[in-house]
Amino acid sequence: MELFSFPKKVRLLNRRIFVNLNRSGYRIHTKHFVIIFKQNGIGITRLGVTVTKKTGNAVKRNRIKRLIREFFRLNKSRFPQGYDFVIAAKKEVSNCLVFNKIQKELGTAIFNKRFHT
Repeated sequence: MELFSFPKKVRLLNRRIFVNLNRSGYRIHTKHFVIIFKQNGIGITRLGVTVTKKTGNAVKRNRIKRLIREFFRLNKSRFPQGYDFVIAAKKEVSNCLVFNKIQKELGTAIFNKRFHT
């Protein structure tokens, strides 16, 4: 069950890391998301999620965050090792609250990208 877990060591929780990634990370834009990534040098793939109040009320924001974390949890082995990812939801994401749509959009953007190591 370790493969599908989402422990604290793979979460980005520190504001300093978010700001650093936002300044110097690479970006992929999709219809509903902005994916920011950068090598972290520690060999662990970590995820951070941001959803602004422009996307909707707390119920919608929390649902979007849960769906993004679930996507990461189920596809963790497909992510490149040693990268930090921040997935920021755009305000139009409230139209896309179905897991299959989110999985297809994020999967296409991340897994078709060639990461340089």
